[in-house]
Amino acid sequence: MDFSLNDDHLALRDAVQRFCEGEFPAAQRGNPASPEASAQRWAAMASLGLLGLPLPADQGGSGLGAVEVMVVAQELGRALAGGAFVDSTVVAGGLIAGCGSPAQRNQWLPALASGTLQAALAVNEEGTRHDWTRSACQARRTGEGWVLAGRKTLVLHGDSAGLLLVLARSGGAAGDRAGLSLFAVDAQTPGVTVQGFDTLDGRRAAHLTLTDVRLGADRLLGIPDEAAASVEAALDAGAAALCAEAAGAVEALLAQTAEHLRTRKQFGAPLAKFQVLQHRVADMLIALEQLKSMACAAAMAVEAGDATQRRRLVSAAKLLAGQQGRVQGLAAIQMHGAMGMTDECRVGHYAKRLMVIDQLFGDAAWHRHRLAAG
Repeated sequence: MDFSLNDDHLALRDAVQRFCEGEFPAAQRGNPASPEASAQRWAAMASLGLLGLPLPADQGGSGLGAVEVMVVAQELGRALAGGAFVDSTVVAGGLIAGCGSPAQRNQWLPALASGTLQAALAVNEEGTRHDWTRSACQARRTGEGWVLAGRKTLVLHGDSAGLLLVLARSGGAAGDRAGLSLFAVDAQTPGVTVQGFDTLDGRRAAHLTLTDVRLGADRLLGIPDEAAASVEAALDAGAAALCAEAAGAVEALLAQTAEHLRTRKQFGAPLAKFQVLQHRVADMLIALEQLKSMACAAAMAVEAGDATQRRRLVSAAKLLAGQQGRVQGLAAIQMHGAMGMTDECRVGHYAKRLMVIDQLFGDAAWHRHRLAAG
């Protein structure tokens, strides 16, 4: 595999870096943003073309691939930026682009690319622990369309999404890949209740309750009973982007920790003079290079389209991101000493984000199991 970036990738990286420096000041990174600030930043991302990056060019996007998403996600991770970029643009947008009819793509994709609409994927349920094939949310066919009933949890940015992509069981038994269907539900549809809450990293998620929600036949995305493969591919694309975001976050932690060790003195000498701390920084650098390489491998596997290879490399990358994200986040806090535990010190915010990344789209233990299963 060739992991080198071409000139277009470097130009994209530099543009996103300049955007993050302007919109996400270093001293405020990780702080919860007001709804007004979030909306302003989302509009700025749309004007830069980031929200349409992987979407088809004939529906308002740029038609770029997973490698370009990786470049953007890594820079967003360095700045604790991005909001719903992975959840709305990469995962939900990818599902609509891949499963939607021409009319559905024309209806929603230009709005996603322009930033006037956010979408969220609702697959998780209480007690399923990342195994979305155990969905208990029911989809019942009627003469006019479908009726959905059930409850979803941890819908990322679900309380700000105008469009909810709901995975429901239309046939088969819990745990079967067959019998799962995907539906596009407007957040304001009667019977939909959205309960938002804060996550550990200061972002938002929601519980979703569906009480006999009636949908027209045109709200089904793709083929009924056959949504599993498309959902798995979209979640893998999101996991690959999160691996790149984790690499960016660790890169920022390394830079901040190295600067702290150079300037902080103990016993009349900078902390950087102490050999044990030099070794720990070296370990962090090695982990960063591993994370970057695996994020690149995962992105290339997503782009290649081979499902078996994609599952293997994405799980390997996500396993590494989950393990090293936690280890390096806690190491950075420890090397900062007591100040690393304060909200004013940025390293704690990066550590929280890395812990959350581990839990999204399958944690380290889940991906270890999938990797072992082949």
